[in-house]
Amino acid sequence: MSLKYLVDENVDPVYTIQLRRKKPELVIRAVGEIGTPPKSTLDPEILLWCEKYGFSLVTNNPVIYFCIYC
Repeated sequence: MSLKYLVDENVDPVYTIQLRRKKPELVIRAVGEIGTPPKSTLDPEILLWCEKYGFSLVTNNPVIYFCIYC
């Protein structure tokens, strides 16, 4: 099972572009793309989406609320 990453909308899109270019085997999606939470979705909802679909969230937020057993 490979890791899957969801890139938050606040992360510069250049990171997603470069990761896809240099590591095409990675499963990397960005908030706002088809099949992901839309832009402006609140962090708790994004975290629930990540839990449901098995993604790890990549963000540069200084504070993120994390709930293991929501």
